[in-house]
Amino acid sequence: MPEYGYFLSCEQYGPAELVEQARMAEQAGFEALWISDHYHPWNGAQGQSAFVWSVIGALSEAVSLPVETAVTCPTVRMHPAVVAQAAATAAVMAEGGFRLGVGTGEALNEHILGDRWPPAHVRLEMLEEAIQVMRRLFTGKEVNHHGTHYTVENARLYTVPEEPVPIDVSGFGPKATSLAARVGDGYITMTPDEEMVTQYRKGGGGAKLVSGGTKVCFGHDREECVRTVHRLWYNEQLPGEMGQVLPTPRHFEQLEPLVTEDMVRDNVVCGDDADRHAATLREYADAGFDRVYVNQIGPDRRGFFDFYRTKVLPQLPH
Repeated sequence: MPEYGYFLSCEQYGPAELVEQARMAEQAGFEALWISDHYHPWNGAQGQSAFVWSVIGALSEAVSLPVETAVTCPTVRMHPAVVAQAAATAAVMAEGGFRLGVGTGEALNEHILGDRWPPAHVRLEMLEEAIQVMRRLFTGKEVNHHGTHYTVENARLYTVPEEPVPIDVSGFGPKATSLAARVGDGYITMTPDEEMVTQYRKGGGGAKLVSGGTKVCFGHDREECVRTVHRLWYNEQLPGEMGQVLPTPRHFEQLEPLVTEDMVRDNVVCGDDADRHAATLREYADAGFDRVYVNQIGPDRRGFFDFYRTKVLPQLPH
């Protein structure tokens, strides 16, 4: 049976708000936390983008829930040796309750230093090599690595957890899912796609952790919720590879007219129908997920947590 977690959005909320949401999530009965890792928000209306590693340090002191990045790109903006140090420290502070979620990233966050944004197949190669580097560093031994994409010389992490940090790999298509099955300690994907879960498990993932997440907008006025989602998160309704290749929030804002309120109404849970909220999360359970995370888009955070504590979580299989 799945565990249910809360998804903290660094793109929409400032650091203090994220920590307070984590406290409310724990009190409401959520069992784990996801937190996004961005340099930019998707658009200006979201308006935030805190440095995730600072927030994780605060979370480790504020709550006892396990935390995972969803997801970090350890390939372009940050060298895998630096990500490994950050992740190891986070795991020590969380007393082992930290997992590193990784993926191939988006140009939105990763091109900021002027590096070339590679095509998808190269990004997958870079991610695999980055995982190899980080795993070696998590041992606490000195690492020298001269690979296709990365060089590490005389690097050693002195602050490491008792057990190596688990690395879960994000995948939304067959190639990335295959990589997750081959090299990951777990698998992350955002839709309740039973075929992808089956591919992961049969491709080598076996019984390892499979996690997924969704965004909802709780509120008593459903149409106002639809408008809120359309204003803040229309980017999630954009098709194809635009999410991976567009370089700035401004470019995403230019595409807002492509997304209608009807698209939001059809694809995002809005309002206060507890059965609909529960049914959406149950789809992940039915598809074989082990952890399911949910994020509240709307402004009524206290109402959301009370609603899930009393009306939604009790309906779900645990």
